[in-house]
Amino acid sequence: MTAVRSFLHRWRFVLAGLLVVGLLAGAFAVAWFSSLLSVRSVEVQAAPSVPEEAVRGVIDVAEGTPLLQVDTHEVAARVAGIPKVAEARVSRVLPSTLRVEVVERVPAVFFDGPGGSHLMDAGGVVFAVEPPPEGLPRLVTEEPGEDDPATRAALDVLASLAGEMRGMVEEARAGSRVDVQLLLTDGRTVIWGDAGDSAYKARVAEALLTQPGQVYDVSSPSLPVIR
Repeated sequence: MTAVRSFLHRWRFVLAGLLVVGLLAGAFAVAWFSSLLSVRSVEVQAAPSVPEEAVRGVIDVAEGTPLLQVDTHEVAARVAGIPKVAEARVSRVLPSTLRVEVVERVPAVFFDGPGGSHLMDAGGVVFAVEPPPEGLPRLVTEEPGEDDPATRAALDVLASLAGEMRGMVEEARAGSRVDVQLLLTDGRTVIWGDAGDSAYKARVAEALLTQPGQVYDVSSPSLPVIR
């Protein structure tokens, strides 16, 4: 009898577990197909340079689509395909809202090319042809682009500069990845060399620029030269 009671006791637990699983599966099926949890609004948190209309134009989710059936990764990928979008995050907000958050690309430099000024972000991505913001440094390389070593070196150097010194840079020139030069707004030149030790070079350059001179060479930061 004890064995029978033990057997029945175990089966009660098994049946209770199966009942819970069944209820959860049913609830999920209802949520998956139910019109109560369908898309009735799309909330777009766009960035200043990315028109909301452009974002809505690529979301491509029909009203009434069950919210749980929306592939948020696919929607995010479509939105991220807009040139000025650096990142897109898509989330479901129960019971009926699809939320799209957009992070815009920030120009790090511009370069002169066909059609006008090309804006480039810190990752080397060219995302617009339009007038550059005031104070944005010009990039001068033979082949400006994401895969160009000289471009990458110039961007890395600019990224290492503190706000005040960065604001002094009018032009970043890179003949190669080991030949970066910064032309300042007052006409002075900083010879940087490669992007190695850029944080150290930046500190040395800031100190040197308090001294009279026209050319400041920090390519060997331990032995800087003023001419």
